[in-house]
This record gives sequence, structure tokens and C-alpha cells, in this order.
Amino acid sequence: MTATHETAAPAPTAAPPRTVAPALLVAAILLLALNLRGPIVAVSPVTEAIRADLGIDAGTAGLLTSLPVLCFGLATPLASALLARTGLGRGVLVALGVLLAGTVVRSLDGLPAAVAGTLLIGAAITVGNVAVPVVIGRDLPRHAGAVLGMYTAALNIGSMITLSLTVPIAGATDWRFALAAWGVLVLVAAGVWWWATRSLGAGRPADAAAAEAPVAGPVWWRRPVVWGLTIAFAGQAFAYFGVTAWLPLLLGDELGMSDSAAGVSSSIFQIAAIVGAFGVPVLLRLCPSPRIVVGVVCAAWAALPLGLLLAPEGWAVWCALGGAAQGGGITVIFSLVVRRARDLTENRRMSALVQGGGYTVAATGPSVVGAVHEATGTWSGPLLVVLAAVLVLFTAGLAASGRTP
Repeated sequence: MTATHETAAPAPTAAPPRTVAPALLVAAILLLALNLRGPIVAVSPVTEAIRADLGIDAGTAGLLTSLPVLCFGLATPLASALLARTGLGRGVLVALGVLLAGTVVRSLDGLPAAVAGTLLIGAAITVGNVAVPVVIGRDLPRHAGAVLGMYTAALNIGSMITLSLTVPIAGATDWRFALAAWGVLVLVAAGVWWWATRSLGAGRPADAAAAEAPVAGPVWWRRPVVWGLTIAFAGQAFAYFGVTAWLPLLLGDELGMSDSAAGVSSSIFQIAAIVGAFGVPVLLRLCPSPRIVVGVVCAAWAALPLGLLLAPEGWAVWCALGGAAQGGGITVIFSLVVRRARDLTENRRMSALVQGGGYTVAATGPSVVGAVHEATGTWSGPLLVVLAAVLVLFTAGLAASGRTP
């Protein structure tokens, strides 16, 4: 890790003794990550049951998935302000409390409760999204790449756990209990997070006033790298949510798979992300320039839409390549945020802007891809839209990584 991050860390005399093992903090981060996507995707496999119970159409049901992503964008400034005021440790604990409340409220009776709970879930997860890269940069700087890789992998593992188990739980009970049951995982994450951060100075406002001192150079939001990473993340997240929302239906239409088979088959896209999440930190260490890593990630990403367009019978290979790329894409972007931030405060602010702008664009991904499919009646147009998003990631990613120290 660069010297800028080491000097930005709180001085030993200003922080409490760090008696908790780094492994415990990593465990807390990974348990938190399991809750940062799972509560959203848990809705997907029981959408039809929700529609029938609440008497809503497909567009309204889609809000239960798209609203949290919109919160990722619009609520990011508030999340950053909360973390600055309460500190990283307390801020995340507050967010986990809100996440638990949202999980319960969403399963109460009626559409208003479902929407209110969904908004609470989106706002809570936004805080976690912003906090994790900052915690890693502050407390685990020497292992930032590896921990970011594990964090990204845990995001996808959380998605796979909820996608795999929500339907069996709903079959034994109902969709309300199946969604609310994931609150247990939130409680476990909150307990481990509190234990891991209680002696890491996580409760200090803004995580040490020294980090708020201005650094030499341009104002943080005027730096080209900040906007380059924001645009790159927008392309990455747009492609991810667009593919996640429609890949099962695409496989069913193009290859004649049943609904259950298409759902299981599309999980390759999520599982393969683990390869990219762990592979990118290794590539960043071995390659002389992050630009090479960006190029490799984007080439693998592009294989998904191009492969499904030109040779759909090889869908498993294309899903695996695209899945590895989406796991690697978010890892390389967060790694560049940690590397390029000049102090702890700039890390938090850059993380907030990159994710806020990116997720605001990404919230339109499922709707745009679906609208293009409905307008054209084929999957060629939607796949080209995904390919265009990957090209945005490639172009902006190259520009943002060119001068990384």
C-alpha cells in the first residue's frame, strides 16, 4: 500500500490499543458483505408468490428489486455524512439495525409495508457499501487487495445463499417468513461487527480529526481519477444488474430451459465472481500497470454478451467468464479508490461519489434492458446494451488507472 495511506492512518498515540486480531475484523467484513446483496435478490425467486399475494403487476413487483439499487445512488451522500458523524463502527451498527427493521417491515401485510421495508433495506445497505472500502483502507492497508477480493466474493456468496434457500423456506412456510428469516444473518453480522470494531477506534467521530486535515493538491472532487472511476463503476454496475435481472429469462427463451433450470444455470454468473474477486488482487500485484488488469477484466466481461449473441450454445462458458469479470470489475475499482485516495476522509468521499453516481445509473439497468427486449422482441438488442456498458467500463477504467502510483 502506498505511503499516503499509511500517513493518513491515526497516530498510535491517538487511537486505542488494537487488541482485536485482524482475522476477526476480516470475518466481520465478510459477514457484513453477506447481507449487502442477499436481502435484495431474495425477492427474485418468490416474485410470483408476492405478486399473487399483494395483487400487483410485474412492474410494481420490480420495484422491490430496483428501489434498493436506486437508494445506493441517491442515499450515498447521507450514508457518507452518517459515517463521518458517528464513526465507521457505530455507523455500520446503526445501518444493520435499520436493515433488520426493513427486513421485518417488508414481510408485513400490504404493498405500502413492502415498499417501506425495501427503502429501509436500500438505505441501510448503502451505508455498508460506503463503509467497507474505508474500513479496509484504514485498518487493513497492507492486505487491502486480498480483503477487497474476499469482500467481493462474499457479496456474491450472499446472493447465492439467499437465491438457493429462499424458495425451499417459502415452500415450507410462505414468502413473508422466507424473506424475514434472513434477519437472523443480520443479527449475526451485527454481533461480530460490534466485537471486531469496539477496540479499533471505530466509535470516534469522523475516525480521527487528523484525517480531516486538507491535503496538498486539487480539491478531491475535481480530480479526473474520481470521475473516471465513477463512470467506470457506472458501466460495471449497469451491466451487472442488467444481466442479473434478465439472464434467467434469456436462457429460458434462447435455450428452452425451464424456469427452475434457467434459475440454477444463471447462478454460474454469480458463483464465478469468486474467481475474479480473488484473481484480480493477484493480477494487480503481478502486472506492471493496473491498465492491463482493466483490459483483462473487460475482455472477459465482453465475452458474455458477445458469446450469447454469436454462440449461445456455449452459454456456460460465457456466463462463467462474465461472472468472473463482474467479480473482478468491482474489486479493481475499489482497489483503485483505496490506492488513489490521499487520506482517510478522501477515501470515504471518493467511495461515496463513485458508488453514488454508479448505482444511480445502475438502477436503470434492469428497466433499460427489459424495455429494449420488449421493444425488439429479441435478446440481441439487450445484449448489445450490456456490451456498450462494458465498453464504458473499459474506456473510463483505462483513463482512471493510467497514473495509479
